[in-house]
Amino acid sequence: MSEHDDPLSLDAEGRYAYLVREAVAQQTLWILKDAGGSMLLVADGEECIPVWPSAEQAQVWADGDWSQGEPHAIPLKTWLDRWVKGMTEDGLCVAVFPLPEEAGVVEQPQDFADSLLRRLAKQNQRR
Repeated sequence: MSEHDDPLSLDAEGRYAYLVREAVAQQTLWILKDAGGSMLLVADGEECIPVWPSAEQAQVWADGDWSQGEPHAIPLKTWLDRWVKGMTEDGLCVAVFPLPEEAGVVEQPQDFADSLLRRLAKQNQRR
């Protein structure tokens, strides 16, 4: 995929790869928060925290029931150091780069973290 392609037009696996690349490059993940905290969705029978590669892409989801959601940046280090453990303890999964009509890839927090860490390692080898 070239950087000029629209990531919203990718399939779930393509969006997953795009998000991992962008999260590592930007050192940030995006969620939606409302007055109650992180917004959750149910996908594949699992409660999930959805994540996106940018505020603009998170905002695409903020419609209808989600209209109170505001994009919120989470530094990648904070995600890896605190969120993965907390989500695992709470029995939550990650919905990676969902679209309004598609939940995206649903993964355990540690599996998603492993993908991010592999990408980080690859990026650090290039330096």
